[in-house]
Amino acid sequence: MADIAIPESTDLIPLDDAVTPAAADAHGHGDHADTGHGDSGHADSGAHATSTGLSNNKLAMWMFLGSECLLFGGLISTYMLYRGRHAGSPSPSQLYNLPLTSVSSFVLLMSSLTMVLAVSAAQRGDDRNTSTWLTVTALLGATFVGAQVFEFTEFYHEGLGFTTNLFGSSFYTLTGFHGVHVTVGIIMLMALVGIINRSKVPGNKAEVVEMIGLYWHFVDIVWIVIFTLVYLIPS
Repeated sequence: MADIAIPESTDLIPLDDAVTPAAADAHGHGDHADTGHGDSGHADSGAHATSTGLSNNKLAMWMFLGSECLLFGGLISTYMLYRGRHAGSPSPSQLYNLPLTSVSSFVLLMSSLTMVLAVSAAQRGDDRNTSTWLTVTALLGATFVGAQVFEFTEFYHEGLGFTTNLFGSSFYTLTGFHGVHVTVGIIMLMALVGIINRSKVPGNKAEVVEMIGLYWHFVDIVWIVIFTLVYLIPS
């Protein structure tokens, strides 16, 4: 019988370090599953975030508001240039109904508070209160616009029309343009209420409400500047 040669030493692989093909395959699938889960979570948390930390939508809104600042800056500058050009027609001190304008201004500023409450409710996921506060904000804005229409009607009856003089043209352009912005904001608020009630809000619901809130706060801040320069500082 032939003798069988046995090696003097053998390199044994520890069981802990040994990886069977089945285990390696399972390990590979596990890594793949974890990676996929992580990517999904990243997409949900803000795949469209910019280097500024803001989403593309919110950054676009800030850029739009920046352009609006330039627009109102030009309108305000034009009014300040022509506000003394009212020879032969009623002066601003004879026309302005300061108590009425003060009350309507207070109503508009209070709408910023209700807008904050709407954003807070949206961040909590409370659709009912979000819709309620958005509707209240729209009603307060509509009250302001109604008071402005009444004021314009009174001024026209007093003899100040859009083409009466340079003061009238600059006054109606500045305050009327702001009124148009408030009206657009009211339409946006009511449209948002409608899509919230139908659960058809695109993207992040809280972010959408917050962007409308940014626009609304901008309109309110602009009115503070207009009210101060037009009604409180005499020409």
